[in-house]
Amino acid sequence: MWIWESEKAKAVVVIVHGAGEHHGRYEWLKSQWVSNGFHVVMGDLPGQGTTRRKRGHIDSFNVYIEAIESWVLKAQEFNLPVILFGHSMGGLAVIRALTEKQLNVNALVLSSPCLGIIHKPSITMSTISKLMNKVYPGLLISADQGLSNGTRSEEIRKRDAEDALLVKKVSVRWYRELVTAIKRAHQSTDQFPEIPVILVQAGNDLIVDKWKVREWFDNLPIMEKSFKEWPDLYHEVLNEPERDQVFHYLNHLIKLHVK
Repeated sequence: MWIWESEKAKAVVVIVHGAGEHHGRYEWLKSQWVSNGFHVVMGDLPGQGTTRRKRGHIDSFNVYIEAIESWVLKAQEFNLPVILFGHSMGGLAVIRALTEKQLNVNALVLSSPCLGIIHKPSITMSTISKLMNKVYPGLLISADQGLSNGTRSEEIRKRDAEDALLVKKVSVRWYRELVTAIKRAHQSTDQFPEIPVILVQAGNDLIVDKWKVREWFDNLPIMEKSFKEWPDLYHEVLNEPERDQVFHYLNHLIKLHVK
C-alpha cells in the first residue's frame, strides 16, 4: 500500500486497479488527484504487481475485497471524505466490496467496470475450466490480449510492452472467480449502499461488455447516480488521448460530493 498526500486536501481517493495491472500504471491519474487537492491511497491487488502471492492466481475473490477494505480503512485515518475509484476488474471488486462490507465511503467512481466480458470462452472451454477448477485450479492460461486492446495511446502501449510487472497469464481459479463475481454483482444490486455513483464507460470497449455495464447501472436502486459513455474511447478511458477531458469531468462531479 502506498499513500500520496496533497496540501490542504479535501478528500481521499482510493484507487483500485484492473486485472493484470499494478499501481504504477496509475501514476498520471494519481498525480492529477494530488494536484487537485486529494490524498491518494493505492496498492497492488493480491497476485498482481509487486505482491508476493502467486502471480495471476487467487484462491477466492474475497482476497480482493479484503485488500480494498484495508485500503479504505487506511484512507479513513485522514478524517476526510473517502472516494473509492475502481477500473475494470477493480471496478467489479469495489462493487462486490461495497455490497458485502460496510465500507464508509462518500462516493464511488467506476471506469469501464468489468460487469461482463466480450470475448468469452466457448461452451466446451467453459465446461473444461469448471472441471480444471476442481482438479488443477492453479493452471495458468494466457490472458495477454486485454491490455493490448485497452487504449489507442501508442505511448501507453509501448510502455506496457516493456513492463515486467504486468500479469499475462491467469489461473483457471482466477477466471472462475471472476465469472462468479460478475454474476453476484448483477444479482446483488438491491444490496448496494445508498452512495453516489459516477460511472464513465468506454464507447468502443473491446474488453468489457458495455451493455452489461449499462444493465447493472440501470438496475441500481439508488437516488444519485450518473452514467457517461465516451463514444470513441477504448476500455482505459483514463489512459486514452482524451484522458484530460475524462478526468476534468470526474473531478467536477466529485467536488460536488466533498464540499
